[in-house]
Amino acid sequence: MKWSEICIHTTQEAVEPVSNILHEAGASGVVIEDPDDLYKERDTSLGEVYELSPDDYPDEGVIVKAYLPVNSFLGETVEEIKEAINQLLVYNIDLGHNQVTVSEVNEEEWATAWKKYYKPVKISDRITITPTWEEYEKVHDDELIIELDPGMAFGTGTHPTTVLSIQALERHLKKNDSVVDVGTGSGVLSIAAAKLGASKILALDLDEVAVTTAKLNIKLNKNQDVITVEQNNLLDGVRDEPDVIVANILAEVIVRMTDDAFKSLKPGGKLVTSGIIQGKREQVKDAILNSGFELLEIVEMEDWLAMVAQKPE
Repeated sequence: MKWSEICIHTTQEAVEPVSNILHEAGASGVVIEDPDDLYKERDTSLGEVYELSPDDYPDEGVIVKAYLPVNSFLGETVEEIKEAINQLLVYNIDLGHNQVTVSEVNEEEWATAWKKYYKPVKISDRITITPTWEEYEKVHDDELIIELDPGMAFGTGTHPTTVLSIQALERHLKKNDSVVDVGTGSGVLSIAAAKLGASKILALDLDEVAVTTAKLNIKLNKNQDVITVEQNNLLDGVRDEPDVIVANILAEVIVRMTDDAFKSLKPGGKLVTSGIIQGKREQVKDAILNSGFELLEIVEMEDWLAMVAQKPE
């Protein structure tokens, strides 16, 4: 089978929304080539091997790649992707070079080669994310293992915004809490919440691909008894009064949902938000405070932020 590689040269700020556009266009996953990855200090305690070459990365900006099957609709799909990316300018998202190129590749060249770079990664005190094809044994008894197949969609679960969200859940989630996961994507935050002891989780996403992917990953991790996945726009129509709402989404979307989050949460409930680039810090902080929340913490990783807020008792 022949595939087209679509390559977008953009910025770190635009990685998440561009990746989402590619998923909605039919890509089952993305490759992110960020030159910052060349200089990260990495934990190799689990035996990970990192063999990164500067030749594979841009001198500046970030390259996001995806693969689409070559068919008669490819040209239209590429134009739709370009148009959707340009629409991000409405949200004041810096697109950088915003250069889109398309080339043809054979399935054998990419279908499995990338797997050698994806190894188990410990992302918090208790949680380790591992690919489904890797054999992994617990290092300590209370370690929690999340299995993901990034070939399904939405990456490996180790992006800073995901890591910050899971670490926040580990600090703030109490046993038997109820949770609503807004913009669930791969379902990884819902799975983490279940493994941390949540008793009831509602995972929501507007994207049909995300809903399917989340259900598969949740079943893979045997958490389907406590997690329900539904297609839904943010918190529209949600009548639950959860203990925790977690949302790893764009800052521009977070500011639109803080009022609804405040109304939905139980008194004393907590809002965990991530996906916030440094430049949007004050905008999101102001929205959270204006909705009535008390801000508990702001944590940072690389250029990303997560905020945890509480509804007064």
